[in-house]
Amino acid sequence: MKRVIFPKVGAEPEGAPSRLTRYAWLSIAAALSTIGLKSGAYLLTGSVGLLSDAAESLVNLVAAVVALIALHVAARPADDNHNFGHGKAEYFSAGIEGLMIFVAAGFILVTSVQRFLHPSALESVGLGLAISTLATAVNWSVGLLLLRAGATHRSVTLTADGKHLLTDVWTSFGVIVGVLLVGLTGWQRLDPIVAAIVGLNILVTGFRLVSQSVTSLLDAAMPAGDLARVSAVLDAMRTAEVDFADVRTRESGRHRFVTVTVLVPGSWTVERGHTLADDVEAAIMKDLPDTDVQTHLEPRPAL
Repeated sequence: MKRVIFPKVGAEPEGAPSRLTRYAWLSIAAALSTIGLKSGAYLLTGSVGLLSDAAESLVNLVAAVVALIALHVAARPADDNHNFGHGKAEYFSAGIEGLMIFVAAGFILVTSVQRFLHPSALESVGLGLAISTLATAVNWSVGLLLLRAGATHRSVTLTADGKHLLTDVWTSFGVIVGVLLVGLTGWQRLDPIVAAIVGLNILVTGFRLVSQSVTSLLDAAMPAGDLARVSAVLDAMRTAEVDFADVRTRESGRHRFVTVTVLVPGSWTVERGHTLADDVEAAIMKDLPDTDVQTHLEPRPAL
């Protein structure tokens, strides 16, 4: 069995989680600004739909703070107690963010029912909608940036935060349309109906985040695309004498882990088999950065 040498303390690959915390700080700044804007829009109009939108921005703030903490923890190198690093901290962030979405959705649904039973007229609709539109534009810009950063650096935390912000954009758009229709038609109960639809929509997003987080914490295999790349590398190195078996994979945050058994003729020397195993590891790591590869050498059964 070949032993993986863990990086030295403080040594981090390019795009390591500690360098990604600037995105979490950006998310925190966006959440603070949108909370202020959406709260102002609610106070101006009295719309429960806009109140629900402000509540989700409060959840965004909590989620961004959790993401910042998770990225700091995930940046820690492997040590004696965590031989495979701390990458799974990012899954906890995504899961907590999903649970916070559930809390926001519950608040929105309860508030919308109360307002449906006791409707009230809206005020200063035009100004309130303008402020809410500005807040939505902020979330849209930051959400797209986080999604791109999450895809580039394979960060579960940034991807979850980006998806959450873009979900907030769609719900804000629905709220804006609903409040606008209330102003045009005068049908006051349309406002809480729109708020309830928003609540149900973000419940779906929260469920998906929690589900994905739990699946990853249970050591799910790498995505099909990554598995195909590993298989392609092994196929290219397979010969009449060399074969591979027992390929296993998993992910921990942005890091991948691959184990594979290398089958060689029993007549090979230890040095020759060891050199081949090194080549296999190097080939996989070259094709899939941020991957720890372990190989196990075994004699190939006689044909």
